[in-house]
Amino acid sequence: MTLGRSLKLNMLKSFWREMQVLINKKWHRTLPFGDYIVDRWEKARLLGFGEGTSIYDSALVFGDVRVGKYTWIGPGTILDGSGGLEIGDYCSISAGVQIYSHDTVKWALSGGKAEKETASTRIGSRCYIGPGTIISKGVTIGDCCVIGANSLVLHDIPSLSKAYGTPSKIVGTVDMSVDDLHRRKDDKLL
Repeated sequence: MTLGRSLKLNMLKSFWREMQVLINKKWHRTLPFGDYIVDRWEKARLLGFGEGTSIYDSALVFGDVRVGKYTWIGPGTILDGSGGLEIGDYCSISAGVQIYSHDTVKWALSGGKAEKETASTRIGSRCYIGPGTIISKGVTIGDCCVIGANSLVLHDIPSLSKAYGTPSKIVGTVDMSVDDLHRRKDDKLL
């Protein structure tokens, strides 16, 4: 390694250490190097996502992915839009979530003779998708749904549903009264 490259590498390491200390002190967390360089909101804007949406640098995005406003997309997520993917407003897509709009099962089993299969996948607005969840191609999740951590979603989930498990099953409904929708914080409406 040349002296110039070594100096640049040392500068990057120094920057990383300083940012680790600063972010850990302020928010009690550490992040991958890329998340110190790339602003989550800027990345979302560059991808054409809605106002106020953020996406971690470690998230993989490919194909036609459309995301509404004020959605949070956590670290280590995969958003596969090769068959079309739409995510609504005010969603929380937790760390490690994988959302697919294609699969290569028939391609693999046929020794490459069959094409990959694609189908549009949709997540409505105001949904919480728990960490480690996998959503299969062609699935539609309605509005105001809660999908539990590590679930495997193979079928559509209607609005106002709670679904958990591998494979996921509907285990209840989301009951939101008007009061729940207008919680107060410091006497200000959220």
